[in-house]
Amino acid sequence: MRLSNRKKAPVYNFFNTLLLIMLSAGITGFILDKMRFNILEGKSYLLIIIPLVLLIIFYLNGRQIFEYDSDGEALHFKNRNIIPFLNKPLSDEFPKYKLIKYEVVSVLFLRRLYVTISSKNSGSTILTYETSYLTRKEANDLKISLNKVVNANKEKRH
Repeated sequence: MRLSNRKKAPVYNFFNTLLLIMLSAGITGFILDKMRFNILEGKSYLLIIIPLVLLIIFYLNGRQIFEYDSDGEALHFKNRNIIPFLNKPLSDEFPKYKLIKYEVVSVLFLRRLYVTISSKNSGSTILTYETSYLTRKEANDLKISLNKVVNANKEKRH
């Protein structure tokens, strides 16, 4: 099964650009209000705070683009940000038989996928991927696919 939200990259770029423009306009409005007009008085700080908080939430949600491929004998996970220099992109590929378990953790607007794979050196390794920008259907499809692999691995072991 292949899963990717790469086609939504222009939408994420649009929101990122919109938030940066809102922040720039807020800073300009704040400076104009403090220097010249003084219409908003103490509320002029909201011109900076609101866009800044929205921008921080957008970045804290993690990497926007998530790709998964379970065709063949290997699992491929890719997780990257729309802004290349912000975070290092993650790209992992390993055989299906190494997958031990997975867990999806959701806290407020954050969603993370923790994949545990077997390793020669330490016994097991946990890989983390940010899946906050996947739709509910995409997240459910991912869980179904990973469940199939985990169940097939359990049957082979027993």
